Amino acid sequence: MRSVHVDVEGRVQGVGYRYSLRLEAERRGVAGWVRNRSDGTVEAVVEGPDDAVDDVLAWLANGPPGARVDRTRVTDAPVSGTTGFEVRDTR
Repeated sequence: MRSVHVDVEGRVQGVGYRYSLRLEAERRGVAGWVRNRSDGTVEAVVEGPDDAVDDVLAWLANGPPGARVDRTRVTDAPVSGTTGFEVRDTR
């Protein structure tokens, strides 16, 4: 089990990034959350089996059609045991 915190920079707001990530996370069986940040980036926490988290991280590096990901910063996070994947309000 692995948990990561991710910051995504680029054209990642207004392109369906958060909702597409939720669908990808549900498809891969990972938990966590995603939200837009006021600085134009997207922030997410992804938690689940190692291979599923790696697959979601690969998706995050590209995003949905229409997005342009310039950079992702990934840091390990404490495993919380959360379930489900939530799209949160902007912070």
